[in-house]
Amino acid sequence: MSDHGGMDMPMPAGSMSNGSMKSMDMHMSFYWGKDVIVLFSGWPESNSGMYVLALFFVLLLGAAFETLSMLPAVIPGTKPVLGAFIQASVYAVRMCFAYMVMLSVMSYNLGIFIAAVAGHAIGFFIVKLRALQAKETTEQRFMSPDGIASKI
Repeated sequence: MSDHGGMDMPMPAGSMSNGSMKSMDMHMSFYWGKDVIVLFSGWPESNSGMYVLALFFVLLLGAAFETLSMLPAVIPGTKPVLGAFIQASVYAVRMCFAYMVMLSVMSYNLGIFIAAVAGHAIGFFIVKLRALQAKETTEQRFMSPDGIASKI
């Protein structure tokens, strides 16, 4: 038994401070630097090239999340069960990307944070650009030859 009245619990493998294990300080506020762990133990750590790859990966995750959030609800002619399964699958992938971005940002690295926000902004821009282009195409289809919109 320990001093606090509870049972002694073994310490996790990476928490030993006897010098045999490398210790990483947990940041609890934003900081600059390439010395970070994003999602996986040992990645990108202190490698500059891997840090740039991590930034790009988080940016792509944010953009993919936004892009997947604006997919059409159901493809016309799809059976209801198949449509629901496809929607649920896309939703699961989207949530996976969202949680991975969130966990990346929880590293408190300012570069990772900026990459996540930029990824979401780029994805949102792409989605809105496609929506505006589709709207413009639809409006042009319903224009009469004299340039006045016809009523449907």
